[in-house]
Amino acid sequence: MGIAEGQSQGDPLPSWNDGPAKAAVLRFVRDTTDKSSPKYVEPADRIATFDQDGTLWTEHPLYGQAAFALARVGEMAPTHPEWKQKEPFKTVLSRDYAAMAKFTEADWLEIAAVTHSGMSTDEFVGLVKAWITTAKAPRFDRLYTDLVFQPMLEVMQYLRANGFRTYIVTGGGQEFVRAYSERVYGVPPEQVVGSSIVTTYVNTGDKPVLMREPKPFFIDDGPGKVVGINMFIGKRPQAAFGNSGTGVGLKSGDAQMLEWAQAGDGARLMMLVLHDDAKREYAYGPATGLPDTTVGTFSEALLLEATKNAWIVISMKNDWKRIFAFDV
Repeated sequence: MGIAEGQSQGDPLPSWNDGPAKAAVLRFVRDTTDKSSPKYVEPADRIATFDQDGTLWTEHPLYGQAAFALARVGEMAPTHPEWKQKEPFKTVLSRDYAAMAKFTEADWLEIAAVTHSGMSTDEFVGLVKAWITTAKAPRFDRLYTDLVFQPMLEVMQYLRANGFRTYIVTGGGQEFVRAYSERVYGVPPEQVVGSSIVTTYVNTGDKPVLMREPKPFFIDDGPGKVVGINMFIGKRPQAAFGNSGTGVGLKSGDAQMLEWAQAGDGARLMMLVLHDDAKREYAYGPATGLPDTTVGTFSEALLLEATKNAWIVISMKNDWKRIFAFDV
C-alpha cells in the first residue's frame, strides 16, 4: 500500500531536499494508506487542507486578490470621478504604493465592496479569469499563476494519488480562487473554502442569477477557517498546511486550522511554510529574526505554537530544491 496505492516508483517529491520535512510527508502517506498500519485512514476520510496565499503561491509584495482589486479601481475610475478626491480610492489612483501599504482592513473592505460586487457571480468569475490569465506580479514579471510553489503542488498531487481529497481553505475570496483553482492546483471549485460576500438570488423571468452585494457574509480566516471547514467539508482534515499567524492568540492566519487537524485521532500532519529565501522568493517573519511584514506575517507567537505542538516548519531556503516550476 502507501506509495504503491497511487504512485509509480521514483521520488514523488523531486523539488524537495531530503530532510525532516520531506520525510514527514512520506511517512504520513505511508502510515495513512498502509492497511497494516495502526494509523491507516479509510479513503473516505482522507482529507488535507491548504491555505493559499503564502502557502501555495507568492503573496508578496501584495496578495493577488488585492492586486486584482486595485486593477478594478483603475478600470472603474472613469465612471467614478468622485474617487479623485475620495480615499482610499484617491491613493490607489495616484499609485502611491507606500501609502497603499498602510491601508487598514477597513480601507481594503471598502475597495473590495465596490470592485467585487454589483454583478452576478458569473460576471465576477469571468472578470477574474480574464485578469488572472494576463496580470503579472511585479518582481518576477510573470503571471501570478506562474508563482505557484512547485514543492507544494507535488505534495497535493502525491496526496491525491494516494486517495486524499485536497481542499483550499483561504482567507481570500471563495469565488476569486474558484475561478482558477482547478486549472492551477487541480482542486475543483467545490473544494475551495474561502471568504465570501452576501449573494442574492434574482430571477426577473429571463435567467436566474446570484447577485453579489457590497457586504461581507463570511470571513474565512483564523478561527473562521475551522468554522468554514466544518460548514463546507463536514470532516476534520488529517493534514493541514499554512504559513501565517499574527497577534495575541493568533486571531488571524492558519494556526486554528492546524490545531483543529491535530486534535483528531490517528496520524496527523501539520506544516507551516516559512518564507526565508530572499534570493529565490522573499524573506519575512518576523519569526527567526526575519524582516517584519503585514502581508502573511509569520509571528514569533506562531513559531512558539509550532514548537509547542511539534508542527513542522518548512524552510523554503533549506527544504526546497526549487520554488517555482521555472526554476532550474
